Amino acid sequence: MTTPEAEQGGVAGADRATSESAAPRPEERLERAVRAAEQALIEYEIAVETFRVEIENFSRLHHQRLGPLYARLDELDALIAEARAARTGDPEDLRAAQEARARVAPIPGVEELLHGWMDGDGLFPEAAAMLTGQAVRPPQRVRPSEEARGLYRELVRKAHPDLVQEDGERKRREEFLTRVNAAYARGDEKELRELAEEWAAGPLPAEQAPSRAEELYERLEWLARRKEMLTLVAKELEDGAIAGMLRLAPDDPDSLLDEIAVQLRTDLAERESQLAVLQGDADA
Repeated sequence: MTTPEAEQGGVAGADRATSESAAPRPEERLERAVRAAEQALIEYEIAVETFRVEIENFSRLHHQRLGPLYARLDELDALIAEARAARTGDPEDLRAAQEARARVAPIPGVEELLHGWMDGDGLFPEAAAMLTGQAVRPPQRVRPSEEARGLYRELVRKAHPDLVQEDGERKRREEFLTRVNAAYARGDEKELRELAEEWAAGPLPAEQAPSRAEELYERLEWLARRKEMLTLVAKELEDGAIAGMLRLAPDDPDSLLDEIAVQLRTDLAERESQLAVLQGDADA
């Protein structure tokens, strides 16, 4: 028969055992710090990548939509300079006309020399795509839709390689995110949804075994170096001319292209009028 004192002693012993087993391991705080740093780095990387996509898309759309307008402006400047030189015969005007024409004249023989990869105006879209990995089809807008942005963030948070340390799993995630980044850059919601389904059907990431303190410190140092590298990338993007243009219309960068186009068409009309006056004077 068990006495009350013995029962109380047994309960106290069980409480001590439970308390001892629940005591935190020395590495627990360090592990929490590593997990927090990993999540912070992923969020920062998402922000840098979405900004890079906007910079790249704006640059490509700027060239696609406004390039012909800039080219026509250059052509009109050459015609105006030539008309002025023809009227005055001044050596300085003749030199200015030659320089203006040289700026718009294609480089002879480039297309034949480079077998159709580029002409005097630069690389053809297909060649640029082969060299840079971009799609030949340009993006439809500077900033992908809200749905595309949400799908992209969710996929990166789930499948980011920095969440695992095993080499094989990291490689699988890196390859998967390469496809995610490409779909996001195109603003392809359908493909992003398909990638989300593919990830959900794939193998779940393995649970991380508790790491030794030395390994956790090394992990934190690696995350810090990665953050420094991303900070440099972000600064380079922010200091560029395209980022400066985007800051003019942070809420709707696509509208900025329309505003620039309106201004360019105004400039074209002014140049056309100026050329007409010079040509009219020459005919008089």
